[in-house]
Amino acid sequence: MSRPQPFWKTKRLEHMTPDEWESLCDGCGRCCLHKLRDERTDELSFTNVACRMLDLDSCQCRDYPRRRRWVPDCVSLTPEALKTIDWLPPSCAYRLVQEGKSLFWWHPLVSGDPDTVHQAGVSVRGRAITERQAGPLEHHVCDWPGKMPKTKRPSERGD
Repeated sequence: MSRPQPFWKTKRLEHMTPDEWESLCDGCGRCCLHKLRDERTDELSFTNVACRMLDLDSCQCRDYPRRRRWVPDCVSLTPEALKTIDWLPPSCAYRLVQEGKSLFWWHPLVSGDPDTVHQAGVSVRGRAITERQAGPLEHHVCDWPGKMPKTKRPSERGD
């Protein structure tokens, strides 16, 4: 008898429950890094500077339910918003599911462990700095947040 497929393989994003939707977040924190967009060219640049609400150890928002109170321009991811957002990292589960791809072995839904995203070297832990440390964002442009992470284990994909 075969095991049932996990919800992210059988449901479209817009049909997921709120708990299923939230569980897609792998906790990497990459989307919480500041980005710069050139007004003339529309070119996107990533930085290693974290939103002031991001805990750089846990890579979780310090006040997720009320984050927009503290950071009014914080983006709320929705299936509709995903159609126009071009800055999610290529490893992001929301993006992968939207593209019909599998989640990676380190995703907590696959591994069963929320620490695998950190153990695999995917999260911003140890790589990002706070806004207070940063100074001008232009001095902190880097490309790793927008690239597929090189994990500490073979790049397997799981169920």
